[in-house]
Amino acid sequence: MSTTKTIYGLYADDDDLMNGVKAFREKGIEIAEVYTPFPVHGLDKALGLKKTRISDAAFLYAVYGVTIGALTTWYMMNHDWPQNIGGKPAFWWAHNMPAFVVPMFELMVFCAAHMMSLTFLYRNKMYPGAPAQNPDPRTTDDKFMMEFVSDDVEKIKQLLVETGAEEITVKDA
Repeated sequence: MSTTKTIYGLYADDDDLMNGVKAFREKGIEIAEVYTPFPVHGLDKALGLKKTRISDAAFLYAVYGVTIGALTTWYMMNHDWPQNIGGKPAFWWAHNMPAFVVPMFELMVFCAAHMMSLTFLYRNKMYPGAPAQNPDPRTTDDKFMMEFVSDDVEKIKQLLVETGAEEITVKDA
């Protein structure tokens, strides 16, 4: 029979939460998850999280957008229906490319922004129809929560009290 429990510590202030995170990290106690109603500056570093790769994905999505923009302008202006506009013949796409910078830039921004949003929602399981992941709805309003999965419930409860947790809940894991 396993004695592993899930322990939740609810905080009223983000400064208390940060002090609690630092205290648990100093003691070597692993924090399973932290729930906050808004981004807390420095929390990712305090938790020891690695740098996210969303910026790498954004670059790839932007390259995709520029490529689509370049192919679209080439196809429309050189291949499908070439026209002599303002005395500038459309023999060669690169010759007239400065005129296409604006639509290519707009497609780059559009693709990067939308695809990053979709990637973020998918990776964090926040897509439509996904069940809520926060154990307490107050963490979407004005409370901060730390979650632990451990066998040593009393040690964690004691440290939660010392760091200013206003409510502690223990559940079976």
